[in-house]
Amino acid sequence: MRKFVPLLFVAVCSVLTGDLVAGDADVVASVLDDWHAAAAEADEKRYFDHFAPEAVFLGTDATERWTVEQFRAYAHPHFTQGRGWTYRPSDRHVMFSDDGKLAWFDEKLHSEKYGKLRGTGVLRKIGPDWKLLHYSMTFTVPNEATAEVVPLILGRDRDGTGKQRD
Repeated sequence: MRKFVPLLFVAVCSVLTGDLVAGDADVVASVLDDWHAAAAEADEKRYFDHFAPEAVFLGTDATERWTVEQFRAYAHPHFTQGRGWTYRPSDRHVMFSDDGKLAWFDEKLHSEKYGKLRGTGVLRKIGPDWKLLHYSMTFTVPNEATAEVVPLILGRDRDGTGKQRD
């Protein structure tokens, strides 16, 4: 019986932890869905409330690495004019750190303007809330189109001197 009690304890803890992570996966998905919805509705306050203060947003251009303040400065004129952006997420995968305080995810996105994209990111649980720490949006390029796309990218990355721009 003494050997059985520790095993039972470990089994119960594992089940409870699994339930908490499953519940948090739903919460993280809701946070991300609301974040995308806030962007589509040009709701600046709601959109930026989903970021942790030290968050970073990586846009599709190599020059787009923004702190929250920098990204807000970029987005503010669009949002104040009621112009947001709409990306419909699908096929989202959420994973958690062992302590349950960090979550990372990847998701497919669809935009009427840009077509297929991918979003990846990290969230941290701050008190009861999940906040975005890092988000990266990328265009997806089918492997069979790489030979056509790469020369376009390389050509635009030149600064006129033949040197790669950062």
